[in-house]
Amino acid sequence: MPKKRSGGGLSPTQQAAKFLGVSVLAGAVLAGIALPAFGALGLAAKGSVESFDELPANLKTPPLSQRTTILDAEGGQIATVYSRDRTVVDLKNISPYMQKAIVAIEDSRFYEHGAVDLKGMLRALNKNVQSSGVSQGASTLTQQYVKNVFVEEAGDDPTKVAQATQQTIGRKIKELKYAIQVEEELGKKKILENYLNITFFGEQAYGVEAASQRYFSTHAKDLTLPQAALLAGIVQSPTVYDPVKDDVTATNRRNVVLKRMAEVGDITEAEAAKAQESPLGLKVKQPKNGCITAVKGASFFCKYVERVFLSDPVFGKTKEVRAKLWNQGGLTIRTTLEPQSQKSVQDSLKDHVYKSDKVAAAATLVEPGTGKILGMGQSKPYGYGKNETEYNYSVNASMGGSNYGFPTGSTFKPFVAAAALEEGRPANQSYPAPYEMPYPDTVQTCSSKPWTNQGNDKLENESESEKGPYQLKKAMELSVNTYFVQMLADIGMCPVVKMTDKLGVVQGNGDKVPEVPSSMTLGSTGLSPLTMATAYAAFASRGMYCTPIAIESITQTVGGTKKSLEVPKSTCSRAMSEKTADTINTLLSGVTDSGTGKQAGLSGRANAGKTGTTDSRKNAWFVGYTPNLAGAVWVGSATQKVEMTNITIGGVYHSQVYGGDTPGPIWRDAMTGALEGKEAPPFNLVHIPNPPDKDRGDENDDGDNGDTGDNGDGFLTGLLTNGTTNGGNSTGGNDGGTFFQGQSNGNGNGGRG
Repeated sequence: MPKKRSGGGLSPTQQAAKFLGVSVLAGAVLAGIALPAFGALGLAAKGSVESFDELPANLKTPPLSQRTTILDAEGGQIATVYSRDRTVVDLKNISPYMQKAIVAIEDSRFYEHGAVDLKGMLRALNKNVQSSGVSQGASTLTQQYVKNVFVEEAGDDPTKVAQATQQTIGRKIKELKYAIQVEEELGKKKILENYLNITFFGEQAYGVEAASQRYFSTHAKDLTLPQAALLAGIVQSPTVYDPVKDDVTATNRRNVVLKRMAEVGDITEAEAAKAQESPLGLKVKQPKNGCITAVKGASFFCKYVERVFLSDPVFGKTKEVRAKLWNQGGLTIRTTLEPQSQKSVQDSLKDHVYKSDKVAAAATLVEPGTGKILGMGQSKPYGYGKNETEYNYSVNASMGGSNYGFPTGSTFKPFVAAAALEEGRPANQSYPAPYEMPYPDTVQTCSSKPWTNQGNDKLENESESEKGPYQLKKAMELSVNTYFVQMLADIGMCPVVKMTDKLGVVQGNGDKVPEVPSSMTLGSTGLSPLTMATAYAAFASRGMYCTPIAIESITQTVGGTKKSLEVPKSTCSRAMSEKTADTINTLLSGVTDSGTGKQAGLSGRANAGKTGTTDSRKNAWFVGYTPNLAGAVWVGSATQKVEMTNITIGGVYHSQVYGGDTPGPIWRDAMTGALEGKEAPPFNLVHIPNPPDKDRGDENDDGDNGDTGDNGDGFLTGLLTNGTTNGGNSTGGNDGGTFFQGQSNGNGNGGRG
């Protein structure tokens, strides 16, 4: 939170320093400071004060920090964020009452004196001597402006702020030198304009425009006489004269300002008396700062945009440079968020999962071929209260997500299939795929050292009725675990690694997916919905993978001048051949047509997808797409402690949760709303010979119960066994300890929230 500039009065030490400062400065002015042409300052206090001529000649005025506005793709406002709530306005857009009020109470001789008011300084010195304290200051409006520049430059660094406001002779001398320069270069009107834009008015409001909005819900140009007098009175001590917290003290201070305006002839006695009788008339507008105030449920997306800005080198080579630019603000950030898609995501999540449920849901929509994030939301709102969270379950940890992402279950299997197709395996590849089988003895990795199975347990399918032989299409529809483990043993893990690398698939903590069979087939590794959505979008765009982007353009306003900033661009590259992508689209169309994802299927348009459910039912997924939109939905416990059996989610009881029956309908409704009124292009489907075989398994079953990833108390150690496999290629041995590399999310710690 920004530091306040003024407090509730001066301490005895500060009073003594101010008294000494006024005295010394008065003597200094008499010695020639106010008239620099007549000589330099012959003043020093044992090295504590530089000679006047040795001080730097130019005051470096930093750009005033302002609020940043974040917009959706159509220009609608999502949120405003700021280090300091300020909107810079020209003097012509500031009420004349305000201009007169601030001059009257802070520096009534502003238009008569130069940078230093010698007459005012001597008057203050005399009154302070008479009162044996500090009853009156001597800083001109120009000097106050210079001090505020120092404070603005200090930012929110408490040490620098203290240095900028310390009551020392040295600082006063610096103010004098720079005040002279400012008077010569800017002139009175510009100084007044700058002062009214830079000064702090309390209640997080910097500058008169923000203060007018905060206290009266009006613009600075429309301030009335009583309103202007109130704001002018606050400046001396925003804490003491805060009208929100103490209306009596604030009223008295306002009336002092009105009286002073009458004394200097800015208003008549009658006008002052009438204004003094008027109520404060506050119409306080609470500050709306930060992504927590975002509309359309876009708080998490808003924070993602902020994280992108603070982490991407395009906005500065170092994090310090990027943070300074962000805090300076004055940015208008147009994002990729599409209002229709975002609303559809939020509506679907709200309909299917309650924020008070034991589990949460997250969904992300991405445009194939561009990488644009069109929608991002989750069932638990952004916040710090009950049933709220600040963790964005849709993204990786570095972007504000959970520590490791969430195990994806069988939604990983299409990557294996794509790798096999790229390796030349036919689209109707067949494997024995028994209901139960020993894990392969060895599986080839990208290194010369293969992975070795040193366990003794077996791998099995969801249902005993699921036993082969199977061809690829049916195995994908039923999500047959043993089939894809045999496929992995056939091609080795390196082709899958190469495929996931091309698809940007990394763990939630940013590490690569480990080369172990459970990660490479059954989705034991934690990934984020954004990662999965962008990877599947490559299938939709016929093999072209595009990195996700959230920002379309940024315009920065500095000193009334607007300029465009460079923004990150999506990088698109070919991840697989068009033929491979078309084949995957054909396979996954079968999943939504008659397989485990039937409940997620869309009507009236081509669609494809894959279900996933992890061991102990701690995570359920549906990832799918049309040719023009891809989306991923995760349902589960961020702590990975809830097993979704005999559970009620969104008011619906489930004896067991599947990827098809819970995240599937969320995906279906989110996609339906997002695509309403938009074209429905077809896939380029391919013919896959598939001779009829007997139907095996319940199409509502994912066939993923053998998936691992969130039950570290036995499953990982029990998944492996020495034995044989059909279609395996194996040689050599390896230390089985590598199985656990990068598997931090495999022990029930898949997320934190």
